[in-house]
Amino acid sequence: MDKATPPQHPLLDATLRTVPRRYRLPELCNDSAPAADASPATTLALVIEQARALLQRGEMPDAALKDRFTGALARMVREAMHADSGDPVFQAMVLRHRAAPVREYASLSARADQDRRAIHAAVNALAHPGKQQRLGPGPQREALAQLHACAGAAAWNELHDAAQRLLEMQQAPALADATPAARGLTQLLEHPALARLRRLDRLASDPLVAQYRSLWERYGPRSGSAGAVAQGRSSRRRGEAAEALATRALQALAQRLNADRDASAPYRVVTSMRVPAAIPAAHERAKTEWDAVLLGQAAAADAAPAWDVCLLVEVKASVDAAATDFPRLLRGLRLLAQADPDDVYSFATRQGTVPLRGAALRALPSASAALSGTVLYCCDAPAEPTPRLLSAASRMQLLSAAPTLDFAATLTGPTPADARELEPVWVALLEAPGWRAVLNQYATLRQVRELMVHPDDLLDVV
Repeated sequence: MDKATPPQHPLLDATLRTVPRRYRLPELCNDSAPAADASPATTLALVIEQARALLQRGEMPDAALKDRFTGALARMVREAMHADSGDPVFQAMVLRHRAAPVREYASLSARADQDRRAIHAAVNALAHPGKQQRLGPGPQREALAQLHACAGAAAWNELHDAAQRLLEMQQAPALADATPAARGLTQLLEHPALARLRRLDRLASDPLVAQYRSLWERYGPRSGSAGAVAQGRSSRRRGEAAEALATRALQALAQRLNADRDASAPYRVVTSMRVPAAIPAAHERAKTEWDAVLLGQAAAADAAPAWDVCLLVEVKASVDAAATDFPRLLRGLRLLAQADPDDVYSFATRQGTVPLRGAALRALPSASAALSGTVLYCCDAPAEPTPRLLSAASRMQLLSAAPTLDFAATLTGPTPADARELEPVWVALLEAPGWRAVLNQYATLRQVRELMVHPDDLLDVV
């Protein structure tokens, strides 16, 4: 430890050691076998963990383990493809994988918002209501109003026709001075974004595309819809309530620590702490805002008072959310560790700007196995009676692999599907760098759950 960094307060260490970890997972034995009625996801988690342990010892998993993997993955796919109880997101992925119109529709949909903004900007440049007012009553003004209304209604074919009529008016010598410039109308008519939006509308009537959209609607409200807005508002309220509960527990801990030590070097809690751009490292894909932070004031014999990070707290709605966040959290810690030890950095928080010592930031651990005294995930969700051993991210990567989608597509046709078609996924799991996170998924899930506490448990211990 950097000698400029004070040791952790014994009471803080004791609190972190004794707070219950209700989300903790057990270590799996190398010869753990799933129960006869185990779900395919549980079987996959056990098989993947056994494969990881074998590779770590320099041994190759045998054919029997491979067969257990492909058999369990085949069962998970069959369950996900079940018409009534299956996974609509996966079924939509399979439909997109096997149907060219659906693939085109999905590709165009991915950039539709950007295309709509481009066309709205082009229409406003020609037919903004302010521009309309500068024209006298007549067919030109009416045509401009119709063009603008078509853009507002997302009626792309009608918009194209309205622009075409305006262009024809522009070419009439008697009206040339009163109509928009032909160049702008021509550019609008030839705009690739308008062509893509019109194609998107045409594809929407395809039966397979309609089925694809229906599957996504079963998963949740369409993006931008009133239902999606209401759902987002509800999620924000739940998140804010969870953050308030975690902050209250952390403030109680700070008060307890302050009561136990000299008040000249107090502890305090800040929330929404943003990492300044002054730290000389790449901020991309790293956590740059921390939900709640316990700070301890550093001794300041010959300088203005500054603070040290004692505990970083992230609030998550679920274990899956924390597991997905974990790589970003590690990158955030590595970012903080790039601080200049001789510098003091100004961090913006909801409580105002606080100066943090670079030496203490640099001393923060960044290895995933050394975080227990520095990081907590706070979650107010109930602990599951039977925890899921396969993370949501790992499940999705297994299901979205091309051989898995091919296997699922075969299930929709007359040809029998053979689990051996899934062997390329097994090979990728063992060998491909892009599958390392799935191979290590149970070890990562255990680490994340080890860092998770319920705010009520923290308050009880304090």
